[in-house]
Amino acid sequence: MFLIDNTPDLTGKTAVVTGANSGLGKETARALAQKGAHVIVAARDVAKGNQAVSEIKKELPNASLEVMELDLASLDSISKFVDSFSKNHQKLDFLINNAGLMAMPEGKTKDGFETQFGVNHLGHWALTGRLLPYLKKGSQSRIVTVTSSAHHMTPTINFRDPHLRKKYSAWRAYAQSKLANYYFALGLHRKFKAEKSPIKSLLAHPGLSKTNLQVETVKQGGAGRAGKISEDLVFKIGMSPEVGALSQIRAALDPEAKSGEFYAPRYFATGVPVTRPILRPFTNRAIKKLWKLSANETGVSI
Repeated sequence: MFLIDNTPDLTGKTAVVTGANSGLGKETARALAQKGAHVIVAARDVAKGNQAVSEIKKELPNASLEVMELDLASLDSISKFVDSFSKNHQKLDFLINNAGLMAMPEGKTKDGFETQFGVNHLGHWALTGRLLPYLKKGSQSRIVTVTSSAHHMTPTINFRDPHLRKKYSAWRAYAQSKLANYYFALGLHRKFKAEKSPIKSLLAHPGLSKTNLQVETVKQGGAGRAGKISEDLVFKIGMSPEVGALSQIRAALDPEAKSGEFYAPRYFATGVPVTRPILRPFTNRAIKKLWKLSANETGVSI
């Protein structure tokens, strides 16, 4: 059984956790800090990031954390984040691509991308690409990308109309953004393997967890009937953020974890994290299309 206490000490390691001001991201930041890593709480709302750090430090007074502003809906913000990071840090050992939006009403990022695809995938693509030079300087660095079982809700990514401008659906947009996360992590794994790079790329699915993500989905009105069902399930069987975060924490900390592995709850939506098989078909073709689309949209090549 995976236990955080049984994982190696991380003193001297540096981690970036997106969306670490609350929920699963906050719990992941707490776990990394508990093991001795210096954790950068990457948050759009700096005040909320500072609050999260204060709460973690009440439990872990010696924890090493800092808050840095990062808005994944803005390529300019991502560029500024990396510039600021480079002034104080020479390397990066952990990148946890955790932040995300779910089933939101139709909207656009500051760069004109559909909000969910823009934040959940393209924002993390640009951030990862710009941080790769620092990850390469780390010691066996890891990139953990958070996906969802919702990636099974769509047969493919709409590469001709990825922003769903012709016909928008909140859940279709969310599903294809999570499928993009899935293919992104697998694509990184294959890239690192081909380059014989020690960097590991892993996937994590948190299952049903009682976090702000569920609350915001219903509040924004984008969820519809499917969202109401999801909300009911969360409050009936949903895990606490501390438990829900264990899939991504295990992907980051388990010394036995291998690049390309997928961690998810044992019982699909709840339970301790276990490895899951990679199921999606046509992966190679989809990854190549996603790489081309993402580079074209963001101007960041990986």
